[in-house]
Amino acid sequence: MKPSDNPADPFKKALSEATKVLADEPELNVSFTVDPPGMTQDQMRLPQVSRRMTRAEVLLARGTADAYAMRMRYHDEGTGARYSPDGQMAREIFEAMETARCEAVGARAMPGTASNIDAKIENEASRKGYDTIDKASEAPLAAAAGYMIRHLATGRPLPDGADNVLELWRDFIEGSCGDTLENLEDVLSDQSTFAKFARQMIDDLGYGDQLGDDPDEFDEDQDDAADAEEEEEDPDSTGQDDSDDQEDADAEPEQSQEDSQDATEAQVTMDDMADAEMSEEAEMPEGDMPLEPPPPAPHSEADPDYTVYLTDHDEEIKAEDLAEPQELERLRAYLDQQLEPLKGAVSRLANKLQRRLQAQQNRSWLFDLEEGILDAGRLARVVANPTTPLSFKIEQDTEFRDTVVTLLIDNSGSMRGRPISIAAICADVLARTLERCQVKVEILGFTTRAWKGGLSREHWLNEGRSQTPGRLNDLRHIIYKSADAPWRRSRDNLGLMMKEGLLKENIDGEALEWAHRRMSVRPEARKILLVISDGAPVDDSTLSVNPANYLEKHLRDVIAMVERRKQVELIAIGIGHDVTRYYDRAVTITDVEQLAGAITEQLASLFDNDPRARARVMGIKRAS
Repeated sequence: MKPSDNPADPFKKALSEATKVLADEPELNVSFTVDPPGMTQDQMRLPQVSRRMTRAEVLLARGTADAYAMRMRYHDEGTGARYSPDGQMAREIFEAMETARCEAVGARAMPGTASNIDAKIENEASRKGYDTIDKASEAPLAAAAGYMIRHLATGRPLPDGADNVLELWRDFIEGSCGDTLENLEDVLSDQSTFAKFARQMIDDLGYGDQLGDDPDEFDEDQDDAADAEEEEEDPDSTGQDDSDDQEDADAEPEQSQEDSQDATEAQVTMDDMADAEMSEEAEMPEGDMPLEPPPPAPHSEADPDYTVYLTDHDEEIKAEDLAEPQELERLRAYLDQQLEPLKGAVSRLANKLQRRLQAQQNRSWLFDLEEGILDAGRLARVVANPTTPLSFKIEQDTEFRDTVVTLLIDNSGSMRGRPISIAAICADVLARTLERCQVKVEILGFTTRAWKGGLSREHWLNEGRSQTPGRLNDLRHIIYKSADAPWRRSRDNLGLMMKEGLLKENIDGEALEWAHRRMSVRPEARKILLVISDGAPVDDSTLSVNPANYLEKHLRDVIAMVERRKQVELIAIGIGHDVTRYYDRAVTITDVEQLAGAITEQLASLFDNDPRARARVMGIKRAS
């Protein structure tokens, strides 16, 4: 095997193996990703470590790995679910305390993990701005409760930011839970005992109404019921050794008790039979078959035969949830660097497009009406001939002011580099320009969560590899900007397209159907969907176990559905590849220098009131 030239790979391998040992999970799958870190029962996602291996990256990866490993090693999901409160706030406090317990127990057994986890806590506190909070009402109580448990259990000072949150809440927590906290040392090592301790603290803090039923009382009731049932089935026979006189004395009450019990059981049985007969008469008329559950809804409105193996891991997510604000700012700055050499062309595009749209946006007037606004330009006729009636006019808006435009951008791996930069520039320019013209713009992206199938494929493999399973990957649909959000608030989100590891595979049909559904519920009278892509849909996992044209056929079916319903006007821009074999109205560009002319004419033509002029500019080419 060829050795890797990435200097971070040996560190990643060593950390992965150490994490498996700490978690006591030899089969654990550890990966490093730009996605938010997280873990499941057998998988762990850690923050990416770049080739530079900065100190901050290394400490954050180690701290995250140690924290998750301690959670895996010392936390039992069944016990946690058993004692978890019902209310949102109470549950957050409960989870924060349990996490702190696992990390504290781990730090006692393996002291080296404590400083690593401190680095993770400090990073999270800094990212959430805990160090700048000066009011308790702005600091999360759940985080403060977790920090209190960690501080008392380990005796370590809290990292910067975390200490600020605890200090803001310390007096309240100690005043409310002082007596309960004295027992912390006795309950720390046992999860069940600690869960009861945590529930008591939540009650002390004033959230007892969110705890729900006490699981221990429920178990006691079940035990009592079981004991009573056992006594009924196995009556006490210890009286057999008593004297005959005692047996004779007890015979009559026992007999009457048995008679009474038999009568009660008979009555219950008769009542049950009557209820059953009434139920059958009410719900099951003679000759009717039992009602069967309705069949599941198809995965696609365009093609009912299009199937998806598993949707549990699909996600529709906002761009700001895939990266921290600081990272989005950095990526946006990188995108601006890409724009720097093209400022002239981009500015010309924006100005030209805005002039074209505003020229069509000029309002028109209807003249010589019997009511409306007095037409001062025609008063001379009244002066010359007083018998001439007054003339009125009304203002008429152009139709395209009530319009929404959706940009659906292919975020696949084949778009990496120059194509995705061009797509981001397209979205940036069009959104800013259309917003100036009071046209609402939505920006969406589509890709998959993983290469080669992700969790859906793993599940398929574990379940026996059924034939033609349908789509076999986890979708990721990204909302960069909603139609109602102002551009200034969403500007940084487009930088996410520059993020390493975001671009994976593309399943265009489902993405197009998703965007169409979002547009269909919009109140605007006119809806325009602009797809920016580089070619055909590709997903190796799906195409390896389905017909070769599976995804392509679905894309064509969705396009046909959109065109047939006529709720949305659909056009496409192909970047480097001809997409006219899919879309009736499409144009291909290979560089941003072509952007100004192509997109200006394409988009401006959509607002042309003359259909023939619109068709002429669009250069409609039907797919063969």
